[in-house]
Amino acid sequence: MSHTVERRDIIRASLLLPALTLPQAAPASAPEAAGIARTLARRRATQIANLHYALMLDVTASDHAAGAVTITFDRTSDSGDLVLDFRGPTLADLTVNGQPVTGNRDGHLILPQRHLKSGANTISARFTTPIAAADTAIIRFHDDKDQQTYLYTLLVPSDANLLFPCFDQPDLKARIRWQITAPKDWTVLTNGALEACEPAGAATHWHFAETAPISTYLAAFAAGPWATWPSAPTGGHPITLYARASRKAEVDAETQIATNRAALDWLATWFGVPFPFAKLDILLAPAFPFGGMEHVGAVFYNEDRFVFREPPTLPQRLGRDQTIYHEISHQWFGDLVTMRWFDDLWLKEGFATYMAARVQADLQPASNAWTTFALSIKTRAYRADASSGTQALWQPLDNLDAAKSNYGPIVYNKAPAVIKQLAFYVGEEGFRNGLHLFLTRHAYANATWQDLLGAVAEAAQVDLGAFGAQYMLRAGLPRIDTHLTLKDGRIESLRLTQRPARALPNDAGGTWPMKVRVRLHVENGRDVIKTVSFGGAEAVVPGVAGLPAPAFVWANDDDQGYGLFMPDDATTEWIAAHLGSVTDPLLRAMLWGALWDKVRDLAFAPARYLSVLLDTLARETDEQISRTILARGATALQLYLPGAASAAIQPRWEAALIARMDDTHLGYGLRKAALDQLIVTARQPAALNRLRMILTGAPFVDAPVRQPTRWAIIRRLIAIAAPDAAVLFVAERTRDASSEATKDAFVVHAATPDAAVKAAYFARYFDDAALNEAWASDSLEPFNTPEQAALTEPFLGPALDRLAWIRTNRRIFFLPTWIEAFIGGQTSASALAIVDTFLTERQTLPTDIRRKVLTARDELELTVRIRAAAHQDTTNR
Repeated sequence: MSHTVERRDIIRASLLLPALTLPQAAPASAPEAAGIARTLARRRATQIANLHYALMLDVTASDHAAGAVTITFDRTSDSGDLVLDFRGPTLADLTVNGQPVTGNRDGHLILPQRHLKSGANTISARFTTPIAAADTAIIRFHDDKDQQTYLYTLLVPSDANLLFPCFDQPDLKARIRWQITAPKDWTVLTNGALEACEPAGAATHWHFAETAPISTYLAAFAAGPWATWPSAPTGGHPITLYARASRKAEVDAETQIATNRAALDWLATWFGVPFPFAKLDILLAPAFPFGGMEHVGAVFYNEDRFVFREPPTLPQRLGRDQTIYHEISHQWFGDLVTMRWFDDLWLKEGFATYMAARVQADLQPASNAWTTFALSIKTRAYRADASSGTQALWQPLDNLDAAKSNYGPIVYNKAPAVIKQLAFYVGEEGFRNGLHLFLTRHAYANATWQDLLGAVAEAAQVDLGAFGAQYMLRAGLPRIDTHLTLKDGRIESLRLTQRPARALPNDAGGTWPMKVRVRLHVENGRDVIKTVSFGGAEAVVPGVAGLPAPAFVWANDDDQGYGLFMPDDATTEWIAAHLGSVTDPLLRAMLWGALWDKVRDLAFAPARYLSVLLDTLARETDEQISRTILARGATALQLYLPGAASAAIQPRWEAALIARMDDTHLGYGLRKAALDQLIVTARQPAALNRLRMILTGAPFVDAPVRQPTRWAIIRRLIAIAAPDAAVLFVAERTRDASSEATKDAFVVHAATPDAAVKAAYFARYFDDAALNEAWASDSLEPFNTPEQAALTEPFLGPALDRLAWIRTNRRIFFLPTWIEAFIGGQTSASALAIVDTFLTERQTLPTDIRRKVLTARDELELTVRIRAAAHQDTTNR
């Protein structure tokens, strides 16, 4: 035992564990900052323990909930005043151990030390909290189809104190007992298991069992006339699915429940830790602004992504399963063990994304889960991490009010990619044993990234000090270049070098520890694969000197490394000529990615990329790769090529897509990917008429398309100002009788190329309190249609001016979506100048907002540079 403790101390020292000096209790007169400051959170963590909330809510009114809460806890003696958080509109009868307390300052209630005891204490209060379509802790959704109302909570990262008085920080976990009064024809679910229902006139009292210790942001309830699908097999955990009654016939409940259950069972076995909570409810939440939310025992999923309104493609099916695997992984990484503070947000989100890929790879081996990981996870990580707006995985955070800005591709995309490298770096056995140690050591408690790496290092007996310093504390990523020297047709040397992909201010420098596999492809022979570890800026590939010259060298075989792996010129030319002959889907996906990286490095012309794509497309039979390369092709066509160059390729592009749509040898998903890209890019009369035929009911793969595709076609016709677009829009609005018709029409109409329409939408984004945030978010992309860049450029400055307001008043993902839509919809140097002027004139812009703007700004600058190079290339020819 003493050896284990000593070893752990050594590991923690090597991981650069910062020495944290906890602040002393504040004097009674000290004001608290708005929000939940880190200093307040650290102080409170030393003051209280054994926390319980008994929470009663009445949700029978339409615009507010009335509640009462009883809080019990143990308090450290002589620890000073205590601060309780609450931002709701009304509070009454607040007592501490029977003594009345008054006063609310910036969402904080100061509980004087004179009313507090050493040991057990009790707080009670009555309160109200608003119910609305947006910007509240309780979201109200009105179903236009059957006129029913549904409610659900959304408290992440620190909105629990908008719902009820609490100590709203992740490391003050509490047992919560819900009691909810709702209209009698409603059903209610919470984190806890249902204990009893009591009729009460026109209402029903719902009583739930107390939960295990959970963080306040994971508290949740939902109420409404839900359709339900219970599942409680012998020996299995009870799972119940809830969805809107009007969509009951559309829900493939049995499949979704089975997928959730399979994930629960797999993760419990792999972690060696049983499912840690009493039950699992799954809710398909309408107009939910996230893909999913992992509330303990009550996972909320985005209804739009889980109810397929037309035959789903393989990427859509796999995407839904990945979301399930992600949220169920959170029951361990995030719920059982929670980050101590939101500076370690990556600790839960990165692991959930990484584990989702592992679950899918094992449960669905035909899914090529690691190909999906390379295409949809790592590509976005590289884009963000190579920008000047990047930041480290560990993100300093002084106040939870700013926590929502830490969400983004660094947390969701870079973190799982780094974790994949970590698993390869230390080895499978040490990695898995380390995770088991981490989960058991910190069960129902909180942890930091040092705790995680410490557990893995302890289990694997590997020093991870440099790994933590370079991957967790350093922003940016390495660029890895390949250097092959030949002599007389044989390898003289093969080296890999690394350097920062972008020079960043205040970069501490150093090199990234990394282990990779290098593939040398030999024509008509067996490929040679060597494992290489970086101990500095250069790694020499061992055991290859004297081998015949390879046809190509790929320095990241099996996609274990994290970095921009840039092929040498000979490899690039081989890829361009032979990509269609690569049979392994993961390798082929990575080589396609390498070619796209060359385009973005201004080392491979976008027109040539399109030529390679169109030459190779007929041979591509992987749905995920096909969809990705076509989307990149659309980017090259619409953003990277100036008008004349794009127009020259447009006819061949559209003809290739139509041929693929009509190829009866291909499956539905491959043909649908071609149709989707035709809808996004069509301009020629033949292509547009083909889309109109589909609207009239012409079959696509043996059946007419359904509403999502119909609305996408209408959107395209509106966006390019087709003469019949307005008439077709009105006809579709009349034709569509689905529950999503109103939302779809709102989103599509945002593409209208009219300044007055754009101005009306822009005003509603800020002035219409009844506008659901998910609707607004979905409309931003059509609002900023790239072909309308000249029309939307005048809105770019005002859009940037409202960023601080959005940061304060909108949910987690709205701010980056807004920034990417308004900046990403532009292609001109004049738009880039607007962004640069904004950044120059706003020196006091909060750092988190500045970083997001910089990331989008760098992408716009790259677009401008590529377009200029393409224009010059066209001129020279």
